[in-house]
Amino acid sequence: MTTFNLDEYLGLPPEHPQSYNYFMWEHLFSHINIRKKNVHLPDGRTPYSRTAAYCREYEERIVKAGGIDLQILGIGRDGHIGFNEPGSALASRTHVKTLTEETIQDNARFFADPGQVPLYAITMGVGTVMDAREIILLANGANKADAIYKAIEDGITCQVTASILQFHPKATFIIDEEAASLLQRKSYYKFVAQAVEEFERRAAGECRPGK
Repeated sequence: MTTFNLDEYLGLPPEHPQSYNYFMWEHLFSHINIRKKNVHLPDGRTPYSRTAAYCREYEERIVKAGGIDLQILGIGRDGHIGFNEPGSALASRTHVKTLTEETIQDNARFFADPGQVPLYAITMGVGTVMDAREIILLANGANKADAIYKAIEDGITCQVTASILQFHPKATFIIDEEAASLLQRKSYYKFVAQAVEEFERRAAGECRPGK
């Protein structure tokens, strides 16, 4: 397995408790038998003057690895994916993004001093995310309901970067009832899920030996 993380705060070293590097090693990588050389995380220590070159190199590493098979996403309250805040170009590649005040406020609870929340992050671009062969987006809670509605049922816009997933040929949203509460076609989506299960059951039956 080879992994590429979506993003990292610019300015935080890997050992910082609030860095995504620290989080991933603490909660995932140290518990599985992945090779350390196969783990790729944006480096928050990258000098500001070298970020453009670093972002190009990160993109090149993804290409060299054969691209991304499965991209796992969350979603911000304003509908952003990665750190592609509202207004991010929908064709963007890995880049440095200035965080919105809302994102900074949302993440302040993780820092002892809210003033320590970084202003910038290195993030895969929306175009980079869309290159993945399959995408899964996870969301829960009523505070994500508006973002989920805009991402799934509203128009495609750079103001809600998750909305671009409507164009992806294999994107799946896994959400709870609260996050789905504003969806207008929720009953239809549930019907489709049941119909897909039935379709797969019938297809499996046709493939049994002797059929």
